[in-house]
Amino acid sequence: MQHRYIKNRDIILFSFQPWNSDIAFNFKDISYELARYNRVLFIDRARDRNTVLKSLLSGKYPGPVSLQNLEQVRDRLWVLHPKSLLESGNWSPNYKLFDFFNRINNRRLAAEIKNAIRLLDFDKSLLIIDNDFFRGLYLQSLLPVRESIFYIRDFLTIQPFFKKFGPRCEMEMIRKAGLVVANSAYLANYAGQWNPNSVDIGQGCNLEAFIVKDLPEPGDMKAIPRPIIGYCGAITSLRLDENLLLHISASLPDMSLVLVGPADRAFVKSRLRARKNVYFLGGKKPEQTAAYIRHFTLCINPQLVNPLTIGNYPRKIDEYLASGKPVVATATPAMEMFREHTLLCNTVEEYITNIRKLVEEPVWTSQALQIRRRDFALTHTWEQSVGAMGDAFYFTGRKYHPA
Repeated sequence: MQHRYIKNRDIILFSFQPWNSDIAFNFKDISYELARYNRVLFIDRARDRNTVLKSLLSGKYPGPVSLQNLEQVRDRLWVLHPKSLLESGNWSPNYKLFDFFNRINNRRLAAEIKNAIRLLDFDKSLLIIDNDFFRGLYLQSLLPVRESIFYIRDFLTIQPFFKKFGPRCEMEMIRKAGLVVANSAYLANYAGQWNPNSVDIGQGCNLEAFIVKDLPEPGDMKAIPRPIIGYCGAITSLRLDENLLLHISASLPDMSLVLVGPADRAFVKSRLRARKNVYFLGGKKPEQTAAYIRHFTLCINPQLVNPLTIGNYPRKIDEYLASGKPVVATATPAMEMFREHTLLCNTVEEYITNIRKLVEEPVWTSQALQIRRRDFALTHTWEQSVGAMGDAFYFTGRKYHPA
């Protein structure tokens, strides 16, 4: 499919996540793709007073974000590491006081961004904000930008930190954006309640590592009995169904349940830890995960169905499929696009039936099906996703200037 890519622009990317995050994240990949055709300034996540205080009290002071305030990381791509220390206003008893501190934070960040764009000689920039409806809420009016795009990829407002002031700020952000782009149809429809210019641009993935066939088996997997039911990703009680995992381990005692990823407090204390056929292997670097998936017998995505997961694009499914692995997953609206290539479940009984089917019937591990899964996953590229953003940006009838 031919796309109209955004080209020859100065683009400011305001990130919700830090540039040097331990996990791969969408906005960093988008920055690399946009920098193929544009000059791009990526705004790293600034520290806030509360986080720094907690770090000091715990004896883990994070130190300076970067020795350089403005760092060029590749041709046409710079990262601004803000030095500002932001106020922590989420404790405020009302929105008026919260907004007072939030405007201060926005102005502090805008001042640093203005200095950077003056140094880089950016002109009439395009501002793209990554899901941050707090720190980025007023940037469009504070910066010399021509257009703005809000990128929504998660339901943040149901998380405890955002529940109090998030819904109002998110709605305001979506309404004021010239264009809203989402990584799933569900989230695009959600944003469409407040902004008719809301478009699903899909999800990109970096899957090169997952199509390598001869990856050596990780050392901490070698002694685990087969077959292996594997999960790779964040192990968090906000997203994963602990009761489902307990049922799987109890119903399939001759199979090993292997969970690869950092676990939150609830899963550190989970009853799963006492099960002989359950293995928590801990967090791994992004470049290591492909080897674990390669040596799973099958892969699962045992999600809870809640506002956080229902429209969330399951990036790990593309990684599973690119590895050629058969997949069993919880049915959600976002999973519908994978229905032809995965076995979707609505009940715990369906999970058990489908896992047994994948283990016992050789057809599910056939070369033909492995190739089919891989080919499907490889259609989900950042080139396609960012191209779809360009299509929406230049779409006839929108207020944007033509290319």
